[in-house]
Amino acid sequence: MSQSTGKASVSAASAIPLPDPGRWKALVFIALAQLMVVLDATIVNIALPSAQQDLGISDGNRQWVVTAYALAFGGLLLFGGRIADLWGRKRAFVVGLAGFAVASALGGAATNEAMMFGARALQGVFGALLAPAALSLLAVMFTDARERAKAFGIYGAIAGGGGAVGLILGGFLTEYLDWRWTFFVNIPFAVVAAAGAWLVVREPEGSRNRSPLDIPGVILSTLGLVALVYGFTRAESDGWSDAVTVGMFVGSAVLLLAFVLVEAKVKAPLLPLRVVTERNRGGVYLSLGLAIIAMFGLFLFLTYYLQIVKDYSPVKTGFAFLPMITGMIVGSTQIGTRLMTRVAPRLLMGPGFLVAALGMLLLTQLEVGSSYAALLLPAMLLLGLGMGTAFMPAMSLSTQGVEARDAGVASAMVNTSQQVGGAIGTALLNTVAASATTSYIADHIGSATSRSQQQLVQLEGMVEGYTSAIWFAVGILVVAAAIALTLVNAGKPRMTTVTGSGSGSGAAAEDEVPVPVIAH
Repeated sequence: MSQSTGKASVSAASAIPLPDPGRWKALVFIALAQLMVVLDATIVNIALPSAQQDLGISDGNRQWVVTAYALAFGGLLLFGGRIADLWGRKRAFVVGLAGFAVASALGGAATNEAMMFGARALQGVFGALLAPAALSLLAVMFTDARERAKAFGIYGAIAGGGGAVGLILGGFLTEYLDWRWTFFVNIPFAVVAAAGAWLVVREPEGSRNRSPLDIPGVILSTLGLVALVYGFTRAESDGWSDAVTVGMFVGSAVLLLAFVLVEAKVKAPLLPLRVVTERNRGGVYLSLGLAIIAMFGLFLFLTYYLQIVKDYSPVKTGFAFLPMITGMIVGSTQIGTRLMTRVAPRLLMGPGFLVAALGMLLLTQLEVGSSYAALLLPAMLLLGLGMGTAFMPAMSLSTQGVEARDAGVASAMVNTSQQVGGAIGTALLNTVAASATTSYIADHIGSATSRSQQQLVQLEGMVEGYTSAIWFAVGILVVAAAIALTLVNAGKPRMTTVTGSGSGSGAAAEDEVPVPVIAH
């Protein structure tokens, strides 16, 4: 090695700040906030029938308890990620938690449907600020490859398994307390996470993006994503050929295309195209979105199957999902974390999605009298193991190698792919299931002579619908695996120092920030 090279290496090493000593304490509070957001996605679903009855919400309007949250959350995620980059992630994180707590208190105290819908929309607004801030804090605080693997293993397990935990907690609160507690429970979560974050979270210096806010980008992306999410939500209730549904999809395509054109030209874009055009991050966003399509549909169908077909109580239904949660925790914190620094991410993501597809394939054998221990338990274990193994490197890779100033918006893209994937999964797979159920009942109801036989045909029709949709989910997971194996070509993480550039951002040059990058 030449003398000049040696000096340069010493200089580069001295420019790298020491890791934040409070980063592991910070992870506890970041993970707690993430758990609260993920829980909220399913905990309210369990409480919905009771809330609907108490507040006099009509069947036609009850979808807005879910839709109001999804529209605000999905539509504002990119904006929330950019605000986190601008304000600082710690400030955005704490403000998001405080706002989420206030919105949850309003939801729990709701006296009519308008107050409930408004509270849910407000939860979505602050969730869109909180979620990307949480993930981007991990991205800028954990810079050592091995530590990053452990941190994202914990985060990935929560992101994957938190929804199932929500089913258990929602069942307990609804059955033994009151549906309002499914909202009030967020308040202690938020208070503890905000107080802890305020005391222990330290952002690296020079990691903000102080560029002017891209107002046209904010408007176009928000309206485009809202139209897309609402289009899929409406398709579920009104059909794919409904004029408003079609109009929403066309409008969304036009708005999002205009958004891409604007982002390519403006000096300080809301979403720098370099974040999504890099093949590894693009592959993660696409494969993760597809996997979520399959997972959200499955949560829905298994909840209905266990409660309606098998007559499980809400609490028992929640506990029935425990094998999936266990599998996700093991896959994420043991398999993914241990192998992430040893093998390329695609060798965890691709096989992970295929193992999940195998678990989903088992569920295509579902029948009215299927045994939980013989069929559902092994299927859910495989699903959890596969998803946990794939989610962890995907979460980490989604922000690896990105400039520190773009960490918030890169994190927002992960959440956006999950949110849009969830909306698509619920609508698409529900439509497939409903069509198959209707067809089965029409073909078999004529041969049922007694009332008990007719009820059996109804249940068989429901299960036929679920298995038809699950076949689609198997195919979607296989496609997700193929995308991960072909598009994601990153090698094992290694450490380097990346200097934020002001190129195309109009921002002053940032301090050097050490981040893991991808070896090609």
